[in-house]
Amino acid sequence: ELTIGGIVPWRERVKHVRRMGVVFGQRTTLWWDLPVIETMELLRHIYKIPERQYRRNMDMFADLLGLSEFLNIPVRSLSLGQRMRADLAAAFLHDPEIVFLDEPTIGLDVLAKERIRQFIATINSEKKTTVILTTHDLGDVAKLCRRVMMIDRGKVLFDGALAELVSRFGGERRLIVDFAEEYDDLSIAGARIVAKEGRKVTYAFHSNGNGVAPLIENLSRNYKWADISLQDPDVETTIRHIYEQWEGDHSSEYC
Repeated sequence: ELTIGGIVPWRERVKHVRRMGVVFGQRTTLWWDLPVIETMELLRHIYKIPERQYRRNMDMFADLLGLSEFLNIPVRSLSLGQRMRADLAAAFLHDPEIVFLDEPTIGLDVLAKERIRQFIATINSEKKTTVILTTHDLGDVAKLCRRVMMIDRGKVLFDGALAELVSRFGGERRLIVDFAEEYDDLSIAGARIVAKEGRKVTYAFHSNGNGVAPLIENLSRNYKWADISLQDPDVETTIRHIYEQWEGDHSSEYC
């Protein structure tokens, strides 16, 4: 018998649903013609949220999401960013154990995205709410996710920690060195030069578990340098590499 969190969903449907929250980026779960505050009051009665818990959460959401500025405005008159903030508040209002967020930042500007990401991160940290996020916005992944699952055509390409994903599939790292003097030959073992501008040289290398220390030791032994910085592959580059490799290995399957 299938159970989720110790509950048989079809047998205890109301109890099961009460433990969840959901947000759809493309459509609202709010009552279209009601002011936001009245929607929240309705949800309080539907979920039987105690008054004290309701007030505490509303105060918290007003602070984190800036709800106060549009609580008395009908949902149909809200901007996309305001509606998404109200939808998030509604989804987390009853303190669910798990919340499903489907493209929560789609179509939003940079400031709105950052506010929503900060809200999700704060709720996850303070309330220990599990958040399952489906998104094509890799900024969401980089800012919010510790565990990542990549799915392509129904097949799981990766399931694990975000740091492991970048480490395993991110490709080459970059070492940017600003040399203190001019040198004719700046080649070093274990790395290749990919860019040179004046005395600033960019090397690409695979760490292979040894890290960057051997390269810096080699540089320090043979050259004088003024500054060194390290660039790790970003999430977008890493995921692009994975999909390119997957497409190359399996392209014949879809011809």
